[in-house]
Amino acid sequence: MTVIDRILVPIKRVVDANVRVRVKPDGSGMALDGVKMSINPFDEIALEEALRIRERGETGEVVVVSIGSQVCTQQLRAGLAMGADRAILVESDLELEPLTVARTLKAVVERENSELVILDKQAIDGDNNQTGQMLATLWGRPQACFSSHLRFSNGVATAMREVDAGMEVIEVDLPAVVTTDLRLNEPRYTKLPDILKAKKKPLETLSLAELGIEPEVQFRVLGIEPPPQRASGVRVNDVAELVQALRQKGVV
Repeated sequence: MTVIDRILVPIKRVVDANVRVRVKPDGSGMALDGVKMSINPFDEIALEEALRIRERGETGEVVVVSIGSQVCTQQLRAGLAMGADRAILVESDLELEPLTVARTLKAVVERENSELVILDKQAIDGDNNQTGQMLATLWGRPQACFSSHLRFSNGVATAMREVDAGMEVIEVDLPAVVTTDLRLNEPRYTKLPDILKAKKKPLETLSLAELGIEPEVQFRVLGIEPPPQRASGVRVNDVAELVQALRQKGVV
């Protein structure tokens, strides 16, 4: 029984999780030339959950959306190959901040009349953990963040999430925003026939202006530098020598 007409899944293009990132020599950003790019891992989990909801017959359509330049069509096509029905690219060559991203997603949600948005709890590049919460606030709808289990019944989403004290179960009325935890599911592998089929699925391109979004710049990055190399360890012969070494470092 379909309980959700349409699920929107935002996905972000990031450096592949298995690639070791490098800082540019001038410290102006990350060196991305020739680096493998992929869908943000938490977004893959979000998309997998949306596809499982559709396979249970609880939604009619899964739509993936990405915000960025034309190169993001690679990740959108990957999302279509996983099983999404169609894709939307909001084209922008700017590096957008979480608030602008949330405002853009809200405009897409309203345009698509989506009842549920499932997205990452954070992107592995910025690790901001802000967009989902901002989207829920701007949209005026409840949120279930860091979900590790998700079920639906009678227009209500029941989510389980890990908190400091253990596991917490919350219920939110639809429409709602859900962000994903790593334990929610294991994303599927795409097969060659699905990759070929994805090339024929619809991919719509919009601009920020069409959605009525004016990008805002609130932060300025002064520089980026890699973490300092870890110092080599020190071997001590007894407890007294250990205490003396800790005192010299100001630990005790």
